[in-house]
Amino acid sequence: MTAPLIAILDDEPDIRTILSSALEEAGFRSQAFGRATEFEAALRHMTPDLCLVDLSLPDRDGLTLVHRLALEKGATVIIISGRAQVQDRVTGLELGADDYIIKPFDPAEVVARVRARLRRDRPGTGEASQTARFAGWTAHFDRFTLEDAEGAETPFSQAEGEVLRLFLDRPKRLVSRATMQEVLGGAAGESFDRAMDVRISRLRTKLREDPKNPRLIKTIYGAGYIFLGDVTWD
Repeated sequence: MTAPLIAILDDEPDIRTILSSALEEAGFRSQAFGRATEFEAALRHMTPDLCLVDLSLPDRDGLTLVHRLALEKGATVIIISGRAQVQDRVTGLELGADDYIIKPFDPAEVVARVRARLRRDRPGTGEASQTARFAGWTAHFDRFTLEDAEGAETPFSQAEGEVLRLFLDRPKRLVSRATMQEVLGGAAGESFDRAMDVRISRLRTKLREDPKNPRLIKTIYGAGYIFLGDVTWD
């Protein structure tokens, strides 16, 4: 089996070297880039399993690139950045990133987070059903889209898809924060909770939910969430 390919985009040569060495020692393949233009040109002939992206790039806004990778290409993206403010992390997650690691970092932690992301089932792989129908919507996990009753489609990111699938697999059952952390992975704490809140908020928007009174994804304060729709899988 071919080892997963990890793309690294960071303008600091030392960071690229450290990440490449740590990943390759852990059994991954890596390809590193110092500029967004080089990285985007390489994407025409390579499909990385995961992208590590710095936000402070010399030739492109990193957040814009993260948004394009996550929503247009359905790529798995982990941001690695020196921007440590909560708002920076929330913005990165809102734009489609799957995780956010703050510099300086421990290379072993980066490898562990990469493993955790790749360990999860991806849409389009395995024997799991890839199409779910609920409340006039159809979720296509093989192509990362939500289709409404009129056939109009709205894309969702892989991170959003993981949360949606978690709910659709457990309709009308309480999904606690502990369950979300256990199934989706990641370190428990404020950052994980904020990441889940962001993804659920984005899903509600795409499902055209009333934010003050959502009818499908209900918040049970102090306990978790319940998905109230009836779900059938194809």
